[in-house]
Amino acid sequence: MPNLPSLGLRNRNGRGPRSVSHTPAPVSTYVVDCAIYVDGHRVEGSWNHVDAIEEVRRRGSGFVWIGLHEPTEEQINGIADTFGLHELAVEDAVHAHQRPKLERYDNTLFMVLKTVRYTDTETRSATSEIVDTGELMVFLGRDFVITVRHGKHAGLGDVRSQLETDPEQLALGPSAVLHGVADHVVDTYLEVTEAIQDDIDEIEAEVFEPRTKIDAEQIYLMKREVMELRRAVLPLHKPMQRLAEGYTPMVADEVRSYFRNVEDHLAKVAEMVGSFDELLTTLVDATLAKITLQQNTDMRKISAWVAIVSTPTMIAGIYGMNFKHMPELDWTFGYPLALMVMLGACIVLFKIFRRNKWL
Repeated sequence: MPNLPSLGLRNRNGRGPRSVSHTPAPVSTYVVDCAIYVDGHRVEGSWNHVDAIEEVRRRGSGFVWIGLHEPTEEQINGIADTFGLHELAVEDAVHAHQRPKLERYDNTLFMVLKTVRYTDTETRSATSEIVDTGELMVFLGRDFVITVRHGKHAGLGDVRSQLETDPEQLALGPSAVLHGVADHVVDTYLEVTEAIQDDIDEIEAEVFEPRTKIDAEQIYLMKREVMELRRAVLPLHKPMQRLAEGYTPMVADEVRSYFRNVEDHLAKVAEMVGSFDELLTTLVDATLAKITLQQNTDMRKISAWVAIVSTPTMIAGIYGMNFKHMPELDWTFGYPLALMVMLGACIVLFKIFRRNKWL
């Protein structure tokens, strides 16, 4: 794969001009940003991945941060060769669909995180997903960090901007970027769980509200989305714990305490997600019980009306058998009397069923 073009270079080291020329050209769409950071400050200029790492290693300080969005295998191969990324990690970064994990390949750390986004109720349909998921991979080396994002949400532009406003934090090295990315992802978990909490509260109020129609499909949909969120949150606990405990020397000692804070937030999310799952299971049981009760009530009403209607039908059926010797056939008031008996029987049955709350 050819080197990514740069847009030009001015005063890279901040101590005077350097005679390196770059031809202005548009950066490829899958490269979101490529920057050099020295002492917590972004070095001026536009870079491709080859020139950036060469500059960092020439200086002997700083690191490169490259952001990629859904690169193909062909597109990422050049970067992988330049930075010495392991082929298995590269394959995972290209094809995605990985569980959250943390792996170490020689001098490179590879981390996978699941990103989530809450879909607003006004924009989603009855069958659409409530929680939209994506993936974020991070390659961490001694003097570089590469982020690979899959999905249309969870961009890292805000993370980069926030870190650039805090040079002291960014000066801690690539592991500070890894912490910033992890902290951002876990913060989105908190936002999504709070939004789901509101939805579950509404469903709970609807389930236990008397004489309301319940949409059981919505509860099953919510339970499915909570399970999707759970698959993103729970596997991430162990990687965060390992980073906080000094799993690798590539994570600066000063950054480990920050990972402990992220781990605490993640534990809070995991606890909320677990409670959501239990509550939704209870709501499913309550919904099924309520639906059964409603069906029983409907069946009692139907049975009561059938009994009321069958009484005059029975009387009319008896007198419709055309026998010659039947009571009151030749009586003048026989017909009105039969009608009154039918009506009276219906009224009596109606009052009995109403008193027993069948109607």
